[in-house]
Amino acid sequence: MTAPAPPIVTRRRKVLVRGLRLEAFIGIYDHEKGRAQSLAIDVEIDLAERRVESLADTVNYEAVVDAVRRIASAGHIDLVETFAERLAEACLALEGALRVRVMILKPGALAPDAEAAGVELILERNET
Repeated sequence: MTAPAPPIVTRRRKVLVRGLRLEAFIGIYDHEKGRAQSLAIDVEIDLAERRVESLADTVNYEAVVDAVRRIASAGHIDLVETFAERLAEACLALEGALRVRVMILKPGALAPDAEAAGVELILERNET
């Protein structure tokens, strides 16, 4: 006789988008103005505990990509930190999102001295 499976007490689920690449008008220096630069973006969204049976029960990866494209297409952004803040806020506004981690890298920012420069930001929904 096999023992019954232990009950699931806590479900932790994340939606991940890794290595999203796009060109964006970003940077504070004169040589960065008016030209697109490559960005590499990772997003991690912690979801509320619930069973996932359909797309309506989770965060659609495409919603994350759409948010990135919307922010990039809105015009020049001076700081990577600003881009990350806007993206994290957009992701945290998605139904079921509890915590968001966004990492944005500019691969050419410090070439040839470094592979990339960037920022990581974590936003978490307050428990009320």
